[in-house]
Amino acid sequence: MRLLLATDAWLPQVNGVVRTWQQTIRELESLGHTVEVVHPGLGPTVAAPRYKEIRLSLAPWRIVGAAFERGFDAVHIATEGPIGFETRRRCERAGLPYTTSYHTQFPEYMKRYFALPMGVTWRFMRWFHGGARATLAPTAQVTQHLHKHGITRAQTWCRGVDTTLFRPVDANLFGHLPRPVHLYAGRVAREKNIEAFIAAPLLGSKVVVGDGPERVRLQHEHNEVCFAGYRFGEDLVAHYASADVFVFPSRTDTFGIVMLEANACGLPIAAYPVTGPIDVVRDGVNGALDEDLVAACVRAVQIPRVSCVAHAQTQSWRRVAEVLLQHIVTIAPREHDRSVCRT
Repeated sequence: MRLLLATDAWLPQVNGVVRTWQQTIRELESLGHTVEVVHPGLGPTVAAPRYKEIRLSLAPWRIVGAAFERGFDAVHIATEGPIGFETRRRCERAGLPYTTSYHTQFPEYMKRYFALPMGVTWRFMRWFHGGARATLAPTAQVTQHLHKHGITRAQTWCRGVDTTLFRPVDANLFGHLPRPVHLYAGRVAREKNIEAFIAAPLLGSKVVVGDGPERVRLQHEHNEVCFAGYRFGEDLVAHYASADVFVFPSRTDTFGIVMLEANACGLPIAAYPVTGPIDVVRDGVNGALDEDLVAACVRAVQIPRVSCVAHAQTQSWRRVAEVLLQHIVTIAPREHDRSVCRT
């Protein structure tokens, strides 16, 4: 099968959407499928308002049009941006079946960044996803949330972790810091609620791995926090393995792949009992959930690292790819005969 994946989030962005699709594509290709990624980097881009790290396509019709000329067997739309919008438009116009996925709490973020009422954004979301044969959500909690807001074809997908890369290693990058070391990894942005972590009266030290629009300000205001910037591969593994607790302060994430990565390296999670962590953390097994983030950290640090690793090893990217394939809708030969793929 040749799958056309339309996404407004792609390299060099570093986020859960990109990581999810990189790993899923690797598994799909190992199963014999071909994936063509249609993304903003294939043409001219402009920085997203208030979020310069995200680049939006200036000519999505050219990028998507070229992909439609090459043909495909199925279409999946990963994001609600210009690339996703143009792909949806062409599919609807040609009568082609397609599926979508829901990665980001878009209504909450639009309210946070632009004060746009969530009711307005949810109307857009119902329209955008309404024509899809299925909308794949990362967890059962998110699926129920989408059903509540009228996206009735939402189905639960899943997430995984690469345990060949993310694993316990002998590392001590923070030997100079007071213990316990509390580590956050991810985008340094308002929607991640990172200031709740920075402001929490935790004993020991705090380390922030990642970058984003809030890093310069926060680093200037909080010299007691170690800002390590982006880390990748074995370097990221060493950062996870060197810490004592992984703190996930977000209240709006749909999942949080970094939590599984941390677990796979033996790091227990401290988080709020909200969507995302609720579906990842088994309290007392691989982390602790509490409305008091300090209390969650105190409990999490006591959890055996081997328990965290064992939990992560039950999550595989192969399963993520297999569930995706169960929902992908292949275009029938008669639809190809009408040349609708060349709209």
